[in-house]
Amino acid sequence: MTGEALVEVRDVTRTFGTGHTAVRALRGVSCAIREGELVALVGRSGSGKTTLLNVIGGLDRPTSGTVRVAGQDVTAMTERQRTLFRRRTVAFVFQSFGLVPILSAAENAGIPLRIAGTPVRQREERVSLLLDLVGLAGHARLRPDELSGGQRQRVAIARALAARPRLLLADEPTGQLDSRTGRQILRLLRTVVQAEQVTALVATHDPALIGLADRALRLEDGLLATA
Repeated sequence: MTGEALVEVRDVTRTFGTGHTAVRALRGVSCAIREGELVALVGRSGSGKTTLLNVIGGLDRPTSGTVRVAGQDVTAMTERQRTLFRRRTVAFVFQSFGLVPILSAAENAGIPLRIAGTPVRQREERVSLLLDLVGLAGHARLRPDELSGGQRQRVAIARALAARPRLLLADEPTGQLDSRTGRQILRLLRTVVQAEQVTALVATHDPALIGLADRALRLEDGLLATA
């Protein structure tokens, strides 16, 4: 860990709607995440966790405040710049896996590399390494419906890491898994953060992650406090 901030969030607010029906999802959130950290983002459903991840990852714009990731001002980017930012700098893992049903595990994991135009041999070598890292070396040819929920999430993690992102954002990655499988996935995230030298912010309800994370941030009604 270098100690340098990869993510800097400054006084970010996000309001949905207007007038008396407005929902203030984030209310002046400020935090920094150092390079190489695995940070747990905890809080009840509706506390603003997903909104904060979306703002940091360039999927949404804050109502006010600034977000910088790897020296880039995400809040000042055009739509095209944000698309390139999401392709090159940040990667997402979602609760719902989001795999393409007709593609094999290896083909799903290689999607970001295909989009980037990576030569076939390099793509295959990278995918093979990642499937081995997530414990699916023998499952490369299987389609999602032939895999368990935990295995599907492992494929999703491999896909997220394929293009070597600086930042991994995971939104309730164990939400559809039983507790035992969920803990395996959380331990895997700890392993891949170290192996791939990636920074990770993981939103979770699971208290097990707090023990695996370098530290935790707690959101309560759109306000951030150290957990």
